[in-house]
Amino acid sequence: MLDDYRTHEAERSALGIPPLPLNPDQVGEVVDALLADRSTEDDLVGLLAERVPPGVAEATRIKADFLGEVASAATDCPVIDRAAAVRMLGAMRGGYSVPWLVRLLDDPVVGPAAAAELGRSVLVFDAFPGVADAARRGHPAASSALNAWAESEWLTRRPPVPDALHLTVFKVEGETNTDDLSPATYAWSRADIPLHALSLLENLMGPGAAPEAIRRLAGEGRPVAFVGDVVGTGSSRKSSVNSLLWHTGADIPGVPNKRSGGVVIAGRMAPIFRDTLRDSGALAIECDPGRIAELSTGDHIVVRAARGRIEAPDGRLLAGFPILDPDDLDAYRAGGRIPLIIGRRLAGQAAAVLGRRAADDAELDRGPFTLAQKIVGRACGKPGVKPGTYGEPVVSTVGSQDTTGPMNRNELEDLACLRFGADLVLQTFCHTAAYPKRTDVETQRTLPAFMAERGSVVLRPGDGIIHSWLNKMLLPDQLGTGSDSHTRFPLGISFPAGSGLVAFAAALGVMPLTMPESVLVRFVGRRRPGITLRDLVNAIPFVARQQGLLTLTGAKRNPFSGRVIEICGLEDLTVEEAFELTDATAERSAAACTVNLSVESVSAHLRDSVETLEHLIADGYEGAAALGRRLDAMRGWLDHPELLRADPGAPYAEVIEIDVDAITEPLLACPNDPDDVRPLSEVAGAPVDEVFIGSCMTNLGHFQSTGRLLADGAGPVPTRMWIAPPTSLVRDALLADGSYSRFGAAGARTETPGCSLCMGNQARVADGATVVSTSTRNFPNRMGRDANVYLASAEVATMAAQDGRLPSVADYFARAGTV
Repeated sequence: MLDDYRTHEAERSALGIPPLPLNPDQVGEVVDALLADRSTEDDLVGLLAERVPPGVAEATRIKADFLGEVASAATDCPVIDRAAAVRMLGAMRGGYSVPWLVRLLDDPVVGPAAAAELGRSVLVFDAFPGVADAARRGHPAASSALNAWAESEWLTRRPPVPDALHLTVFKVEGETNTDDLSPATYAWSRADIPLHALSLLENLMGPGAAPEAIRRLAGEGRPVAFVGDVVGTGSSRKSSVNSLLWHTGADIPGVPNKRSGGVVIAGRMAPIFRDTLRDSGALAIECDPGRIAELSTGDHIVVRAARGRIEAPDGRLLAGFPILDPDDLDAYRAGGRIPLIIGRRLAGQAAAVLGRRAADDAELDRGPFTLAQKIVGRACGKPGVKPGTYGEPVVSTVGSQDTTGPMNRNELEDLACLRFGADLVLQTFCHTAAYPKRTDVETQRTLPAFMAERGSVVLRPGDGIIHSWLNKMLLPDQLGTGSDSHTRFPLGISFPAGSGLVAFAAALGVMPLTMPESVLVRFVGRRRPGITLRDLVNAIPFVARQQGLLTLTGAKRNPFSGRVIEICGLEDLTVEEAFELTDATAERSAAACTVNLSVESVSAHLRDSVETLEHLIADGYEGAAALGRRLDAMRGWLDHPELLRADPGAPYAEVIEIDVDAITEPLLACPNDPDDVRPLSEVAGAPVDEVFIGSCMTNLGHFQSTGRLLADGAGPVPTRMWIAPPTSLVRDALLADGSYSRFGAAGARTETPGCSLCMGNQARVADGATVVSTSTRNFPNRMGRDANVYLASAEVATMAAQDGRLPSVADYFARAGTV
């Protein structure tokens, strides 16, 4: 085993990265060798201590059981004594090590040491009541552990944040989105953090250029700070943060192939990206965009986090920023916001047992409340939650897909999660179903059992896109999250997050949230014939730009960033149609979105959802218990239908009114910015090479419109045309109504239900192609290298496919009448 491991280590070293963590078989062999052979004891002990993941992975269980038997004197190991075994159990941070540490509290020899290690662990979960009961009975070691929890020794024994952080700047000019930091073409490697991090900024700087530049800067002896004008727009926040911190953070003792710490400085930072940095133990600093221009790669800077200053080494002020909240500094000290939150919850529980918890006499917030504030309030057991208020709302629904799933699994193992606390967790395989790589096939083979063991609903490769399915499992006026940025519920509200926070929400059934402000988008007037819902989606950034609230250059002023977009005036939309609006708020960098819908629309959707969930149970899908609970809740709501509404006079940070009647032609997002929306008349006649009709932004009606426009007998279209239904349900309906025959006659390439070109991690358009797409976003290089992508309705896209160019306005309306 060691020979094979050293060969693997050398192969990875040639890439400049460490070997993979030990797998269960390797840990078993290390344990056997430790018990039998002293000749390589240093290597073996080091491997066991540093190359086994923490939490509840199978390899971790083998390690914990071995160390527990040594610590309890049940097994004798010639190179690890009882005291060392206890220390190594404590370094595992919780999970499978906890039952052993609890058992060792009764040991007269190592009991005090076990109490000390247990007191510095936070992932104790089900073990807490037993320790608390023993402490109440006067058990000295249990009392010691309980007191350590109450005193937050898990935090106070860590070094405080230095007053002055001396750093070297690595700067990227302009906007750096998450596709730059974590390219979709390397999505298969995201769970292998060091390997994936090799692709950092490859699209902007070329292969290996950024990692090498950061290595050179780090050679000056100071940590490197990542600096940018606009940073973190887009999805894939966790993998982007993992890659950044791999190059700029610090190793975590006992946690292989993962780093924490690090500093990111930007003029503007996408809110979910900023939160993911905090969750990962990094400092996220936003300062005046004008002062960012003063910082250059190679500069030696001094960050004084507690004073809100970025200085030159001589003390000269280079830039100021809002003084970081003490919670941000504590999260940095604790190694992340998630361990901080879990630790504080544990401290509160311990303090309550010891009679030290102060009474909570805070007054309830009083209205008026927006719709989002009411939904979050309900999840917190309050009538509403004002902006800026911190809470831990109950999470009813959590989504996990296949390119984030392996990272979610790692985070869940790190959190020692053996059973989900959230009511419904959904796992899908929509990003890798069509063209799976070997790593994708392995994920599809192993991840379902892991998620199902914890109570998840698990769909199958080819079933389709997570969002389209998740929307069929929602309840009105409840809160959820997901590790895909497009987890934007048309019912209730969703706050999508990075994989760490999503794992936390799935495991504990709550999530940390500081309530954002809301922006009201009010639609008025009546939609003209031929104006589609996609045109209304594009009208939001279009009107915001007209009003001067949204800009495209520099630091990009954005009234939606970090706020909840609340949409009203379109109450009679179906829930499927409403999702087009909420889905696109990811491109606005909004924290979340709500839509006012009618009781009739919601009732019709839930009746259809009940039928869909019943079929999933009948077809033997994993997670029948969760589906059954959700069915009962849906039927209960249908018996007494009622929806929350915003209070009259509720406060909004901005109110944007969109006169639908004033939209007289289709609106398209132009290459390559989803905010660069223009009327069709400005771009009509532009040549088009490829057309994609698919993604979570589509539903059955879009494909039926395409089928009607592709008249029988018209023959192949002159462009390369891609058709990707969002779900198997949509595919089956299109097969049944004859649409697929028209797609085939047009020469369209029909894809497995799923994400297809939208993410660009597998199928890609030709280099340099001009594309019209119905997908979510058109960031540079996302769908294909140097591709120029327009985002438009299925109708505009189909006409472009037929003509090989964007239609004129007159031609569009003449043909739109046929659908």
